[in-house]
Parts: sequence; C-alpha cells; structure tokens
Amino acid sequence: MSIRDIIEGKKHWRAHMARVKALPPDYQIVYKEMQRYFFKVGPVDLVEGDLLSGIVDFFEEGVATGRGVLELLGDDVAAFCDDLIKDSRTYADIHQESIGGKSGTADK
Repeated sequence: MSIRDIIEGKKHWRAHMARVKALPPDYQIVYKEMQRYFFKVGPVDLVEGDLLSGIVDFFEEGVATGRGVLELLGDDVAAFCDDLIKDSRTYADIHQESIGGKSGTADK
C-alpha cells in the first residue's frame, strides 16, 4: 500500500463520516452502534466492501422519506446487522479454521 493509497483512503473515510454527521442524531447513534458491531464481528470485506456506505445510502433515503431509523431497521438492530453479513466471511471464521474447528461449531 503506497502513501497515495493511504491518503486517498483517508479522504474517502472523511467524506463518508461527513455524510454520517449530516444525518439526524438518532440515525447517527444507530449508525455508530452498527459500525462498532461490524468492527467487532469483523466481516473480512468490511474495509474494501461497500457495506458501510450502503448503510449510509439507505439511511439517507429513510431521512428523505421522513421515516425514523427504527422504522427502517425494525426493533432488533443486531438481527438486522446479522442479516446483512450472514453470507460474509468473518475473522471469527478464519480463527476457527486456523485452530482446526469448523466455523460455527463447537467440539463436544
């Protein structure tokens, strides 16, 4: 990764966060919690993918139509997040594979 890539990445991230800060406060709170969840769960393609920017797009559409954030997502935000990444490979999956177990299973 070159210096130019790092600078471009920072510009992109700052522009993304400016879009988040332009959202109403309730949308910002939910977005930050979703972001924290995704960083913790760790979908492998989170940084290179368009998951976070897609969420901001979705939220901007919700604001434009005058809907509340929970009207868009439902009451269970964690379930909504899980559904978004259900087919994504996570760092937990990689860790499980590295220690010889299958993802999502426990040895009995």
